[in-house]
Amino acid sequence: MCYSAMIKEDWRAYQRLTGAEIDLAQFAELVGMTLEDPSIRIARFVERWFDNPSTTEQSRIRDLFAQRRALEITKLEMELFALRKRLADAERKLAVKVTKAATESQRIATDKAVKALKKLDRLKDTKAHASDGRIFPMNYAPIIVQEGDRRLVRLARYHCRPAGKPASVDRQFPGLYNARRDNLEKYWRGQFASTHALMLVDSFYENVDRGGKNAVLHFVPRPMDTMLIACLYSKWTDPKDGQELLSFAAITDEPPAEVAAAGHDRMIVNLKPESVDAWLSPAGRPTADLQALLEDRQKPYYESEVLAA
Repeated sequence: MCYSAMIKEDWRAYQRLTGAEIDLAQFAELVGMTLEDPSIRIARFVERWFDNPSTTEQSRIRDLFAQRRALEITKLEMELFALRKRLADAERKLAVKVTKAATESQRIATDKAVKALKKLDRLKDTKAHASDGRIFPMNYAPIIVQEGDRRLVRLARYHCRPAGKPASVDRQFPGLYNARRDNLEKYWRGQFASTHALMLVDSFYENVDRGGKNAVLHFVPRPMDTMLIACLYSKWTDPKDGQELLSFAAITDEPPAEVAAAGHDRMIVNLKPESVDAWLSPAGRPTADLQALLEDRQKPYYESEVLAA
């Protein structure tokens, strides 16, 4: 399972590698939705695509991102105010008498305040950070889709909710950010050979077992090059209010020897550049031909390092 990936941050790479253009209307709609729904989390680097807008629509998206950030800052500042009050109350009580309740309240308030301050500093900081391009399940990230003769970059949630399924499928199957290749013509039959996408990735992360403890491995292709990850996407419509959700899953398959040796049993499929056109236009193609594209993939050496244990 690819639980996290470092998305390609440079917009020019999307255009250069695939010829895609940003679907500005879709970006504006989704970023606007974040003002009412904070659960919509968009990879931070996407904001920088609009730092120097050249059109009215790009300026609108920049302003929507700014509004979203301002809301988050206000919320965190209010949270910090409450935490500082809680900390002060706990310290006053401890000055009179040391109790378990006051000590615990002091600890919790201190820990939460440190985390809130870190988030606040990041929100106020305009500099790029190494983790800005990293996504996790339920985050929104850019994917490339083909719509008629247009190739578009759209924002989609990294956890696919297939059309026609109930919303509860998100909780029932928490691993739907990945689509196993051996299940494409079963569970994913509504998307396979129908709605294909591409995700541009620089590296990816996996959880592995190290002596009974979890470790996070960071895998980087060598030689370093953009990974063209085969994905499926779905446009789900809420039967109650008609609201749409665009979501996707990265296809996984058996790992190469070095990934397996590092302790992980799955691997996202890194397409060859010459396979992109056929992958993004699957209509009318035999499933055997599409499976062949997934089989005949790029095979760099995936170097790994332990990030956490």
